[in-house]
Amino acid sequence: MKIAVAKGDGIGPEIMDAVLRIFGAANLPLEFVPVDMGKYIYDQGFSTGMTPEAKATIESLGILFKGPMETPKGKGVKSINVTARKVWNTYANKRVFRSLNGVETVFSKAGIPIDITIVRENIEDTYGGIEHMLTHDVALCRRFITRPGSLQVHRYAFEMARKKNARKITCGHKANIMKITDGLFLETFYEVAKDYPDLVANDVIVDDLAMKLVAKPGEFDVVVLPNLQGDIISDLCAGLVGGLGFAPSANIGDNISIFEAVHGTAPDIAGQQKANPTALLMSGIMMLRHIGLTESAAKIENAMLTTLEEGAHTADFGKPGTPALNTQQYADAIIANLGKKPSITTPSTGAADHITFTAPRPLSENPIKESPAQKGEIVGADFFVESNQQAVKVAEAFNRTISGAFELQLISNRGTQVWPTGSVFTECMNQYRVRVISKNDAPVSQQAMLQEVMNVAAELKICSVEMLMTYDGKKAFSLAQGQ
Repeated sequence: MKIAVAKGDGIGPEIMDAVLRIFGAANLPLEFVPVDMGKYIYDQGFSTGMTPEAKATIESLGILFKGPMETPKGKGVKSINVTARKVWNTYANKRVFRSLNGVETVFSKAGIPIDITIVRENIEDTYGGIEHMLTHDVALCRRFITRPGSLQVHRYAFEMARKKNARKITCGHKANIMKITDGLFLETFYEVAKDYPDLVANDVIVDDLAMKLVAKPGEFDVVVLPNLQGDIISDLCAGLVGGLGFAPSANIGDNISIFEAVHGTAPDIAGQQKANPTALLMSGIMMLRHIGLTESAAKIENAMLTTLEEGAHTADFGKPGTPALNTQQYADAIIANLGKKPSITTPSTGAADHITFTAPRPLSENPIKESPAQKGEIVGADFFVESNQQAVKVAEAFNRTISGAFELQLISNRGTQVWPTGSVFTECMNQYRVRVISKNDAPVSQQAMLQEVMNVAAELKICSVEMLMTYDGKKAFSLAQGQ
């Protein structure tokens, strides 16, 4: 089987070389095909950070094994890591955090074992990177949470939890504040949970989750979160087990999957053979299990665990006063332990190797995912307008311009209501959200609503407009703070 390999930037090439040497010593039935991705590709004028040939190779093989990559700063280009995950719809980011003998942490000193799997939604949320300046003082980022996307990642998380014999799965969220977006993520979590009665399903508000992960990590097994929250919480969990150097990552898609180290490129030590390849090796082991080489994955993991138990380490961890190995020496120590099993940690096991992965079939067009249709109707609009006047003056302007079929309901600033009631202590920026509703919530046509936009535009500067929708009669828009 062929695997696309991108070595990455900074320390990427040396840690990838170390891992591929270990894989070679384990006699894996794999061929590693190099592809051109990374900062040096940006520097050649490819704005995506990869060549067309690299993209074609990855799409034909279906698996990418990659080292850490740098996104050039200040050049207006998107992160190659995020771009790769989103372009190939690797919707579930799986990161496994567990205590490793030989990696000392606060928790290992206290005798508290860590074994937590984070599943982060990987496509949506604020990582769409859709941002605009509404005024010279006000920036907007659009946050997308979709029902099909949420169902997809939850289904993966529950299936994975069942396969690993997890006892519980937890949804982290902020639905107490973001009632529609995080509310949808939480709603779909419990919708999927009904199909897995063997698993305990619960939810925790994300800030409370962060505290509990540090105070009582043993309460958690599998945790699934939206993209941004999952990004933050997964790094928090890395801190529980010794840092990102021990945090493997898999980006799982239905067609293409990416296995990578998520730590930085460490340019300060690049080329010095000081880098720790453990996270990349553990990501590679996850890749082997994903494609069906479970026996080989267990063999390599047992060699790594044995090596850590023996006290071998690179300069970034290990017992003080013991000599550090360089990157390749550390790989050599693991190679020497192939076939051995750890004595303290429970050894890994796996069924006989049998490659189950099949390369993706070519697609002629983009797949469209949609849940069963609901009746959608427009009942008004939120106008985002630029004005340095008081809210009462903005209200007067709207009341002069909107037609008799509509009424002005509220004005908010930064999400807080300032009209028809509010507080003089609420500081306002030069951009208001103005809600206009059809009388008696009667459905209106898109053309009628756009005519109201034209009416308002005659007097006020409109930055953006969002239609207010109902679906099957249920309001699909949030209240303002203080409304």
